Amino acid sequence: MYLVIADLLRLQDANECWTEIMRMMSEYLPGEGSTSTQTVRKSFIEQYFGGENVTTLKCSESEEEPEAKSIEKWTQLRCHINTDVRYMQLGLTMGLKENIEKTSPTLGRNAVYVKTSNVNRLPSYLTINFIRFFYKEKENINAKVLKDIKFPMEYDALELCSPELKEKLAPARDLFENLRQKKIEKELSGKDIKNKHDEKDEKKEVKYEPTSFPDDIGSNNSGYYELQAVLTHQGRSSSSGHYVAWVKHKEDNWIKCDDEKLSIVKDEDVLKLSGGGDWHVAYTLLYGPKRCEVWEETEEKKEEKKEEVPEMEKME
Repeated sequence: MYLVIADLLRLQDANECWTEIMRMMSEYLPGEGSTSTQTVRKSFIEQYFGGENVTTLKCSESEEEPEAKSIEKWTQLRCHINTDVRYMQLGLTMGLKENIEKTSPTLGRNAVYVKTSNVNRLPSYLTINFIRFFYKEKENINAKVLKDIKFPMEYDALELCSPELKEKLAPARDLFENLRQKKIEKELSGKDIKNKHDEKDEKKEVKYEPTSFPDDIGSNNSGYYELQAVLTHQGRSSSSGHYVAWVKHKEDNWIKCDDEKLSIVKDEDVLKLSGGGDWHVAYTLLYGPKRCEVWEETEEKKEEKKEEVPEMEKME
């Protein structure tokens, strides 16, 4: 996206463009759901892309002034970058606590406040923006942080959540753990050789557990995510360079969208977009909900259980 200024083409910030698209879509896409048991949000964007933080503001210069609590809504989280940040998780947690200066009604002057935030609602689709651009006053340019910041293919947002949300996420997370245990048991049972029952099971359509809370359409009920898309920037300034989109296709295949040129790349190619040089650097990530497969016992296992019932009856 370019803007003509003084007969010169200047690259526009892709994250600003994304934010504006989300804002416009939120005005025209109505939310889903209308039952009395569901939380009806104003728009589709708010439902599927919108999160909420519960925020506490405490004056660090006055013990007498009470804490102020509020709810903040967002459509993306920010990954802050400094000399200590090497992984996305640390950059995200840094953004949950910050010092701000504002007028204190108790002191009657400006004072420093500690702002602490915890995520109280996770959306189905989690957008994460890497704060890679900053203004250099001396050179009068928006420079870019090229530092290598690792990001995962699968992300667990539990560490960002409030105690209340962590408790709500527990049942869905237990389903993932149970599925993992059952798959391990199957592997250890030594029945990896395919038989006629296995062939029948493979033809069955795979079913998945719900990814949202029943009373909150578009939420994430587990905190688990899978990377779906990456937006990268190549260049050293926000006003110049090149943006490329990398979109998950299936399994470990991705589609690299470089203007009109499309090509297939692999997971390892996407993980190389973490930065550290003049190659394409991840600027905005989009995670989608990780789905938990509904575990269904094989026909052979069901028959074994049926045979066990008469034996138990004989023993009684």
